[in-house]
Formats: sequence, structure tokens, C-alpha cells
Amino acid sequence: MPDTLKITNTLADETRYSIYQYIVKEKKQVNVQEIADQFGIHPNVARLHLTKLTDSKLVSSELENNKKGGRPARVYFPAEDPIYLSFPKQEHRLLLQWLLELVYSMEEVAIAKAKEISYQHGRAIIENITFSTQSFESKIELLIETANAIGYIPQITENEGKKNITFSIYNCPYKNQLHKHPELVCSLHESYLKGQFDALFPTNRFVQMESMQDHCNNCVYQIEVL
Repeated sequence: MPDTLKITNTLADETRYSIYQYIVKEKKQVNVQEIADQFGIHPNVARLHLTKLTDSKLVSSELENNKKGGRPARVYFPAEDPIYLSFPKQEHRLLLQWLLELVYSMEEVAIAKAKEISYQHGRAIIENITFSTQSFESKIELLIETANAIGYIPQITENEGKKNITFSIYNCPYKNQLHKHPELVCSLHESYLKGQFDALFPTNRFVQMESMQDHCNNCVYQIEVL
């Protein structure tokens, strides 16, 4: 059980929270000097922030041998198990596990219905928001906003000359469920995203390029707006 007060105190510092977001988004090992350079702070201050994040189990660390010789250096990376906070305490994870196992046990009919529900929910999230403008840029901003609201940290790039969007998800909020039901979880997740993109861009080609199921660092989708 996480120490709620310790976690909230750790993330209350704006710089420390930004460092935590950076580590999660980059999803790679970082060291004290990289954090110091990235945030324009002294290495000792960076080390203090990283130590507090490690103590709260928000990130993990280990010693790595120095390829140039000398003492091993400590590196930091996202914690394997995500931290969940709720007030009061709620067991959504257990309920999610039960429902996934139920759907999986009922096979094709239940899976198809679950995908339909997740798709419609994704559409509804977008359709219930009043657009200030209909420009391509404003739709992208809305997509980023809705992604952040449910725990994604997306990176969206637009290829020059074409309305091709690369949508990368670095911290899948469902990664703990991938060990038991990876295909089911990913298909529901993809249906939800497809619903959002269809609501924003009625004519599009939606293709998954990379998946965490294939031991990639993140899930990457490419969407061509037709």
C-alpha cells in the first residue's frame, strides 16, 4: 500500500513533479547530470529530487558500471508498478481484473461488444466537447488534452506536406494488465483511440506501428487524415 502522504508531498514540488513527468515520458535510464542539464539545476539539487522520487517508489534506481572505468554511476528509470491514489481508497484495479477475465472467458461475442463500447466511449468524449474552431491545430490540441486527462503522455508530430499524425503513448495506464490479457487490453485501448480520431477526423487511416506487446518502448499509431 503506498504511503499517500509521502507521495503527495514528494510531487508537491513543481520541479520534482516535472522531473517525474520527464522520466516517465522519456522511458529510459537517466542520470543526475542529465536531469541537472535538462532542468538547469545544480547536480546536487537534481540528486536530491531523484532520491526523494526513489524513496517514494515513484521511480527506481540501480548502479550501472561506468564504461570508461571508475566508480559505478546511479541511473534512474520509471518504476515498474504504477502508483494509484484515491480518496477514499477504492479498488478499481481488482474490479478491472474481474471484468477483463469475464470478457476474456466469454470469447468473441463479449470481446466484440467490449470493443464497441470502448469505441463509442472514445467518440463520446470528443463529441461532448464544444469546438471553439474546427482547425486541424485545434483538434490536435483537443486530442492532447483528452489524452492527458486519462493518464496518457502523448507525443504528436505532424509530417510536413501531409496530414499524417504520429501518436505515441509512453506510459500506458493499463500496462499492469498486459501480462494476463495483452491482446484484449490493447484491442480495447485501440478501439477507444479510434473512436476519438473518428470523431475528430471522420475520414482517416488508423494504423498501429509499434506495440508494447512486441517489447517496444511505447505504442505508436500513425493516422493519415484523408
